[in-house]
This record gives sequence, C-alpha cells and structure tokens, in this order.
Amino acid sequence: MGILYNRVADQLQTLIHEGVYRDGERLPGVRVLSRQFGVSISTVLQAHQTLEARGYLVARERSGYFVHLPRRDVPVPDMPKPKVRPAPVTARDMTLALCSETQKRMVPLGAAVPHPDFLPLRQIQQATIWAARQGYETLDYAFPGKPSYLRQLAQRMTALGVVVTPEDILATNGAQEAIILALRAVTQPGDIVAVESPSFPGILHALEVVGLRVIEIPTHPSEGISLEGLQLALEQWPIKACIVVPNHSNPVGVRLTDDNKRRLVNMMDAAGVPLIEDDIYGDLPYEGERPRPAKAFDQTGNVIYCSSFSKTISPGLRLGWMIPGRYMAGASQQKVFSNLATASLPQLAVGHFLEQGGYDRYLRTARQRYREATDRMRSAIGREFPEGTAVSKPMGGFVLWLQLPDKTSGYEVYRLAREEGIHTAPGRMFSTTDKYEDYLRLNGANPWSERIEKAIQRLGALTQQVADGR
Repeated sequence: MGILYNRVADQLQTLIHEGVYRDGERLPGVRVLSRQFGVSISTVLQAHQTLEARGYLVARERSGYFVHLPRRDVPVPDMPKPKVRPAPVTARDMTLALCSETQKRMVPLGAAVPHPDFLPLRQIQQATIWAARQGYETLDYAFPGKPSYLRQLAQRMTALGVVVTPEDILATNGAQEAIILALRAVTQPGDIVAVESPSFPGILHALEVVGLRVIEIPTHPSEGISLEGLQLALEQWPIKACIVVPNHSNPVGVRLTDDNKRRLVNMMDAAGVPLIEDDIYGDLPYEGERPRPAKAFDQTGNVIYCSSFSKTISPGLRLGWMIPGRYMAGASQQKVFSNLATASLPQLAVGHFLEQGGYDRYLRTARQRYREATDRMRSAIGREFPEGTAVSKPMGGFVLWLQLPDKTSGYEVYRLAREEGIHTAPGRMFSTTDKYEDYLRLNGANPWSERIEKAIQRLGALTQQVADGR
C-alpha cells in the first residue's frame, strides 16, 4: 500500500508540475481520481496527505484539496571549506541547553528528538510490562548485555551484511556512550580525530570529554564526507581515529553510496586508523531498503560500529550498542570502568519487542511519517524564509540544515526566536569554528500543527529582520 500511494502522489505531482492542475485549482474528487488511477479511495486519500506534506496541496474543510505550489525550489546549502589545522574542542552552553527542561517547554525545533507521537509508545509499554515480569532477570548486572537483546541485535546486523555473534556486541547507554567508549579505547588525550563538517554536536562534545583535538573534513550536502579531503588529512596529520555518520548524517541528512562506504573503510584500514561509525539514523531511510552500514565492508575489524534506538523506539530508554571489532578488549574495559553495565529492564523490553516483530512493523509506518514531516517543513521554509535561503534535502532521518541568505547570523535568529519561545539549533554548534554562523538546524520530527506552522512563519520573519539589520 505504501508503494502504491506514493506512486499515485508522484504522478499527481508530475501533473501539477506540467500545469495540468494549476496553483489554486481544486483537484478532482477522490472518487474520480480513484477511477482514474485504478486504486481505492483510501489510497487516493493517502496520496493527498503525502502531497500535502510535500507542500503541493492544502485541504479546505468541506471543499476538498487545492493545489498550493511551494513558493520556490529551495537549493541545498554550500559545501564548507576544509579546515586547515586541528583544533581543541570546547563545548558551548547551547549544546547543554538543547536537553534542558526549559527548552522542552518551547516550540521544539532545536534538539534532534522525535515527538512522542512518532514513537511506538503502546508497544513499548506492553514490552516493558512483559519484561518486568521476568523476575531476577530484571535486577542483575548485565555485562556485556542481556543475551536476548544481544541475540536480536546480532540477527539484525547479520541481515545487513555485518556477520556477528552476540559475543561481538556490547550493550551501551545510547550511541553517545558507545562513541565515548570507542574514543577512549583507541586514543589518548591530545590526539587528533577527524570528523565530518558540519558535525553532530554530541560527537564534538564526546571529543571534548575525552580531551581530543579535531580536524574537520568538508561534507557535501548530497555526496557526504569528502574522501579526497580525508585522504589529504591522513597524509598531513597523525590522525588516531575518524568518526563518520554514513547513513543520513546529522545535520545534513546525506547518505554515502556503498562504493564510497567501501572506499572509506579501505582507506582507513590502509592508514591503520580506526573508523568509528555512528549509524543511529540508519533505520530511517525515506525510500528503498535499509542502507547497509560501513561496517558491512569491514574485513579486518577496524570499524567500530555504534548505534541506538533513541531516534526510533525511545530517547529515554538510553539503549544502544556497539560492535568494537578488534578493539573489543579496550572497549569492554572502558565500559566496566565507566558504569559496569547497561540497565537490564530496557534490554529485556526492547529485545522482546524486536523478537515479536513489532519493531519492523513500526518502522514501515515511521519512515513514511518522518519523510512527510520533513517534506512539509522544507516546503514551509521555502514559502516563509527570505529569498536566498538554502535547505538540505535529506535522504533519511528528520533534521533540516538551513543556510541563511547574505551571511545572516543564525545565532542572532536563534537568540531572538528563543525570546519568543521557539527553540532552534544555531550553526555554530556544529563546528569548532564559527564558519557556520549563517546556518540553522531544525528538527522536523513534529506532527504538523498550527503551532509549528506559526513558528516557521515567525522564524522566516526573524531571519528577514536580522538580514535587514533591524
């Protein structure tokens, strides 16, 4: 059904672009379109909702659906210039503010956290009740992880081309802990680590916690990390590790091709430099099959795979995992030193949810909802923000990366919006320098509502205000 209504939506969108249905005109009724496309009425309605999310239709009560073309085709942001030298990492107060209770009372466009409506609340409640009935299993230490949880992860990873056993996996408190454990296992304070640029603030924060320096590798908004730039950095600097998000990176949303994943893995292996892979958004592609991780091309155990269920099942469960490869001894030691073990109850609950097939059923719906939500927000940005604004076109996940026109200060927009109860993530959070001063990241994982729509309108007006110098 999902493929069918997307096909109908794509055909209607083509007809709109070709002028068969013009801006402001009412579409034929659902029964007419049902006969025209040879599909059910419910399929037509789903196609309408998809086009509404993309910004091509608006629903008017008791009148039907009307064509509403986006104001313009929004370009994608520029590729950043490479950073010349390694730099120390310093956390900013804004990074910590993303998680504060104050921000949660604001319009939630800052933190990359899905709205509860996007999460499988009822299923996880049921799985948690089941887990709580497992007696002592819920109370004991679980290092390296609960067997039932690790077994399900091993099955899922093997299906993605990463052939592992439960003994190859460590349960962690989210992907953030997995990344920190990986860094501590392969680096020493003061070492240099290569990252994508722009980079997820949590990765930069992890580097600071471990006391490392960073060299930023430019990342193309549609091709991903520059492998040529990374190779040059490897030749010029004593890099001890590299962190990448190959699938739907945050904040750009780009996915590396399989060929480039293989090139990346081989490049790092040839250089003798560990590759730390953050695959937290891998389960959320907008189209096609779930993309393979870079770890699937690892023949030597040089890739340390990190992921979690924070963006799909629950951010609050704090449940992730890592596959350290040949660095298992160091990662295990760091895990024991840090907190000994990850909580048993969430592992039992999520392991049960996976085993019963609930997760895969949930993902089929969630992927479409995330795509529709980000498409709708991207279209709204095209209508409401000043001419010259550029917006990423993600292949998965749910964040949007905005480049503001004429070097408009993203931090100033962030500051003014914050005073009005709208939270965003300013671009300077995504680098060790201020080269993204004219950028913003927005969280698209919110059900569309009048509150969200007005917030986007206000952000567009504030951007124009800052650009005008008023």
